[in-house]
Amino acid sequence: MDAASIPSEDLAALLKWYVDHGLDESIGEEAVDRFALPPPAAAASPAAPPRNTAAPTPIRAPAPPPAVRAPVPLESPQLVEDARDLAGRCATIAELEEAVRAFEGCALKRTAKNTVFADGVPGAPVMIVGEAPGADEDRLGKPFVGVSGQLMDRMFDAIGMSRERDLYITNILFWRPPGNRTPTLAEQAVCVAFTRRHIELAKPKVLVLAGGTAAKAMLETTEGIMRLRGKWTSLKLDDGTEVPTMPTFHPAYLLRTPASKRQSWLDLLAIDKRLKELGAKASS
Repeated sequence: MDAASIPSEDLAALLKWYVDHGLDESIGEEAVDRFALPPPAAAASPAAPPRNTAAPTPIRAPAPPPAVRAPVPLESPQLVEDARDLAGRCATIAELEEAVRAFEGCALKRTAKNTVFADGVPGAPVMIVGEAPGADEDRLGKPFVGVSGQLMDRMFDAIGMSRERDLYITNILFWRPPGNRTPTLAEQAVCVAFTRRHIELAKPKVLVLAGGTAAKAMLETTEGIMRLRGKWTSLKLDDGTEVPTMPTFHPAYLLRTPASKRQSWLDLLAIDKRLKELGAKASS
């Protein structure tokens, strides 16, 4: 069946299905390893000496192959320092948001539709930090508004909390990576400089890190989320304050692995208990 014989409404439905699942880029038939080093140039063969000459041509040593350069990172260490300096000069969340929207040091901004800064209530007792915006978040300019965000809302509603009253939500990245790929360490380093200042200014009673990428970036660890989740730790910020922190599964993971919802429910109960101990939530 060729494309001309397919009804237009079926093609539109298929295109919408692709967009809803983050498939918004064309790719080739074969994967391209963009981190592979180029093959070294072959050394030129020495030319044969000319015939019928009175004196032989001196033989030169073959030239060494050209040095192979390592790939240049998209974000340099200087950009990370620039981001830290810029974030440190912001005295309010509004100033930080303005600085993030004006920042040009992350290449992801050039491919994203929107800067996704935060949602919920600044200063709320619980601050949730996820990984990066998806297709829905990029389109609407708010974090956790897609299917996984709806699941997260239902989860916190089960312990009597909502983003309209009790939650402040952001990601370690403010721009969607193309195709929802995992952000590189360089991309994370630039954005985390702003995220740490974001937490300082929001002053949450409890910090929730949703997913392994967010947990490893904020806690500066190589431990996976399976080992980190459900265990209280403390995030020490640059201003000297420490925030009780709970790593947990990302809602998108729970959609793929429903059996893990039981563990996430235990994490929610632990968060609810800690908030009550801190006097940030009334006992039911």
